[in-house]
Amino acid sequence: MKKITKTLAKKLLPKRPDDSNKGTFGKVLNIAGSIYYQGAAYLASLTPLKIGAGLSTLASIEPVINNLASSSPCVTFLPLKDYQKKCISSEAFDDELKTYIKNYNVISTGPGLSDHEQVKIFISKLIEFLSEENKPAIFDADALNCLSKIKPSKLPPNFLITPHPMELSRLIEIPLEEIQANREKYAKYTAEKLNCNVILKGHKTIICTKSLELYENTTGNSALAKAGSGDVLTGIISGLCSQKLPLEQAAILGVFIHGLCGDIASKDLTNYSVLSSDQIKYIPKALKYILT
Repeated sequence: MKKITKTLAKKLLPKRPDDSNKGTFGKVLNIAGSIYYQGAAYLASLTPLKIGAGLSTLASIEPVINNLASSSPCVTFLPLKDYQKKCISSEAFDDELKTYIKNYNVISTGPGLSDHEQVKIFISKLIEFLSEENKPAIFDADALNCLSKIKPSKLPPNFLITPHPMELSRLIEIPLEEIQANREKYAKYTAEKLNCNVILKGHKTIICTKSLELYENTTGNSALAKAGSGDVLTGIISGLCSQKLPLEQAAILGVFIHGLCGDIASKDLTNYSVLSSDQIKYIPKALKYILT
């Protein structure tokens, strides 16, 4: 298993040519949020811009968009059909959303969606469409909870899933204790079983690529053990992928940068007091460290 180091991170970091525009650095479409979990949608939509994406669009229900718009002037929005103004409706997967997906570089989904039956149907339709489009996609949080109910035999080839141990336990029906005792084994098992890239989050996060290469992260600490931290990670990875970084490389670099944000932030704020929103603020310092 390979260790993710500063040297590897610097090698993977996307270049920023002067002769560029927002289109140069790609577009992220983040399908996220419900009336119950609005902050998750905010974190996963703002972070791609902080890591260098040219455009980030939040596709969500109108109540979420209305509440977040004033605090997210850098994010653009796509209203989706809702189910009783609480979560995404299964009917939200319409021709307009299909057009957006086709025109964006990477799709992320899951943060704050809820695992309502309507959301599960929506996720099923999304997977089917992404299979046809071969679009890079990152499934996190409630998208994973829906996957654990759908039980797909395989995922589309250009997929990354980002479970924490309990989410993986639900997805592959292996006891949590066994996964934690054999993290490398079950990251690889899942990547092979579902034919996708896997990030198994936790202390010394494990990445297993679709080609079954294993990487262990060397950054991060207990400061990252906060609600919303995974949403920030999803945003970092989607923002890197939008800049033409292959999905598996975006995953490797993303977990290193995310952990580094926690390491640097904890020196200023202690391991106790780092919020998920603080992690976003420390992305520039993490990038500076990698570049020097």
